[in-house]
Amino acid sequence: MNQKSGQNSLGLDICFEDEANPIVLFKKWFVAAEKSEVNDPNALSLATSSSDGISSVRMVLLKGLSDKGFVFYTNFDSKKGNDIKNNPNASMCFHWKSIRRQIRVSGKVSVVDKEEADKYFSSRDYGSKISAWASSQSKVMKNRNEFLDKIKEFEKKFSDKNNIPRPSHWSGWRIIPSEIEFWLEAKNRSHERLNYRKENGKWIKEVLYP
Repeated sequence: MNQKSGQNSLGLDICFEDEANPIVLFKKWFVAAEKSEVNDPNALSLATSSSDGISSVRMVLLKGLSDKGFVFYTNFDSKKGNDIKNNPNASMCFHWKSIRRQIRVSGKVSVVDKEEADKYFSSRDYGSKISAWASSQSKVMKNRNEFLDKIKEFEKKFSDKNNIPRPSHWSGWRIIPSEIEFWLEAKNRSHERLNYRKENGKWIKEVLYP
């Protein structure tokens, strides 16, 4: 790395470093975001598409990260859950305005194993666990009270706050990345972009025009 010029070997800002593995670079950028973002540095926009190609996007929270991929949790019968079941391709976008950086992730989606899902579910607070049971996510309800009444029902059913099982319809999805792009804002829209693309099991780096 060219420390003197403040650039990496590809001529990009030193914050891109010279990592062969984009997951390692993601973790470093995420640490920087945690120090400066006021709320939820793990927030991301998640894009999915239905089987007939109609796309939708929403905000979710990253709840797991490893070399295997990026994990989020949801109701399997939600809009995004049904999209993924019919079309197991998705994209994520993290945007951290405080540090002028963005990361896009694309890849195939798979279900996390039951042990991993159970472990995360047990770490949630009582109210969130109850909501997972009470919410028929993305379905139409007559009015808000319908949902609130269901919450009360499940609070009675699961009065032991230390013993609430994970609903079978609620678990995690993991995006197994095939492409990860790092973006840095620059003056005059001369932004810097570094893309990692997986080819034959290896990560290939390429600099993109802004």
